[in-house]
Amino acid sequence: MCKEEKGGPYKSSIPLLQATNLDAEVILAYEMNGQPLNRDHGYPLRVIVPGVIGARSVKWLSSINIIENECQGFFTQRDYKMFPPTVNWENIDWSTRRPQMDFPVQSVICSLEEENTVEPGKIVVHGYAVSGGGRGIERVDVSFDGGKTWEEAIRYQKSTEVPYVADDTSSGDKWAWVLFKAEADVSHTTEIVTKAVDIAGNVQPENVGVIWNLRGILNTSWHRVRVEVEDPNF
Repeated sequence: MCKEEKGGPYKSSIPLLQATNLDAEVILAYEMNGQPLNRDHGYPLRVIVPGVIGARSVKWLSSINIIENECQGFFTQRDYKMFPPTVNWENIDWSTRRPQMDFPVQSVICSLEEENTVEPGKIVVHGYAVSGGGRGIERVDVSFDGGKTWEEAIRYQKSTEVPYVADDTSSGDKWAWVLFKAEADVSHTTEIVTKAVDIAGNVQPENVGVIWNLRGILNTSWHRVRVEVEDPNF
């Protein structure tokens, strides 16, 4: 699977077992939402590998080859790999780590931006959660006090807000974003936090410090948004 990269065509690979497994649902896409792919999304042809980091869903596809060993391209061997905090650019050894494939569980608040100013009262939070490797979302926890206390968000898919039920047998559950909503009365400036849990029990880490790595990839720590609440006396 190729496009131009440093020193030659972009190359990436996935295991043949995954590529040929119907349950993995790897596809070649030439349309999106009933329309031809645009250039940014990979026109004329893109491979889609659900549940895996985007670097494996190669855009502008020119060829597919069955090879005996893992791809040796730059972005497979010397880029998307996760190292421990002790590794730096002076002591890095790319050969000691496997290329990153599945992405970890994550959730994001989408309805608020940093330093929002709101009136005291009910505040509604919307966002999405997703996990890699076909692992559905078990729950999403939202805190309206900076992580001291939590409540479980309502989960749904699409815009109908039909309650979501984790089911690892359905394609939508395995690959799609799960949308969530939570609400609470807020009377003072606070930090709203979200974290997701997938059906394997994986939980987002509390902060980036515990998962920091040289490349800075897969930062899926709790998503935090600070909300300023107006003082009704002014």
